[in-house]
Amino acid sequence: MFLMEMPAVSGSSLAMSIVMIAVVIVGLILFLRNRFNNSDSDDLAAKFSERPRTSPLDGRNKYPEVDAFKMSGTLLNFGMLCALGITILAFSWTQFDAEVNIPEGALEIEDDIEIEPPRTAEPPPPPPPPPPPVIEEVPDEEIVEEDEPEFVDQSVEEETVVEAPEPVKEAPPPPPPPPPPPPEPEVEEIFQVVEQMPEFPGCENESDKNKRKQCSQKKMLEFIYSNIKYPPIARENGVEGTTVIRFVVDKDGSVKDPQIVRDIGAQCGAEALRVVKLMNNMSKKWNPGKQRGKPVKVYFNLPVKFKLE
Repeated sequence: MFLMEMPAVSGSSLAMSIVMIAVVIVGLILFLRNRFNNSDSDDLAAKFSERPRTSPLDGRNKYPEVDAFKMSGTLLNFGMLCALGITILAFSWTQFDAEVNIPEGALEIEDDIEIEPPRTAEPPPPPPPPPPPVIEEVPDEEIVEEDEPEFVDQSVEEETVVEAPEPVKEAPPPPPPPPPPPPEPEVEEIFQVVEQMPEFPGCENESDKNKRKQCSQKKMLEFIYSNIKYPPIARENGVEGTTVIRFVVDKDGSVKDPQIVRDIGAQCGAEALRVVKLMNNMSKKWNPGKQRGKPVKVYFNLPVKFKLE
């Protein structure tokens, strides 16, 4: 059994064919209507007044020359032919994807880009060391012979009045020590290279790692260059070059903190940054990077080339 492959028909060709069929049908209707209207009823009446009728069916139509029903078979076949043609055109209608012009070496970066690590709160410097102790020479003390101690009579008699000593006031307790400072918030590490780098969505069905990487890069470039618009000021001044955008692919696959790392001016950097921010509006987010099987935050450098055609 042989299957005939139908030729691909674009949307504009399909619309043009339907319009042409409609024009032919309308033209045929106008032609038959004009033909029947131009028939002179007096001539037809004189022509058929003396014709003998061989059958009662001859009187079915008053004037057989202007009988529209005698063309019903032809018109039916014409209508079926038109319907068949429209059906074939509808099945052959093909929607072509818009061709995206991706420049050569779109992911190549000529120079290495130095990425500053995220700044964290530095601990306070240690206190200065105490000054060394000063050793002072102590002169020899002369030993003075003390006199014998004088004994005092401490006996108490009944008439002796003993005064109570004054109560000793206790010192107030020391103030409580100040509370310890709150712990500094833990800054989550952002990786530059991980075991499994982030991937643009759309290639999850690929089992091979290299094919999935190539498919992911292709999908990402198609997204970038199908949404980017060459800035008019750059086009007028002939500005070409590569703009680099750095962003973080978060654990959930969202794009965070996009920044312009390299800009060629003429609003090219701002346009590339706008397209990168559109990634958060996609139906599917990025596949996050993983380290030891756990999703982590990863830096991603994206070069965007502007080239005039």
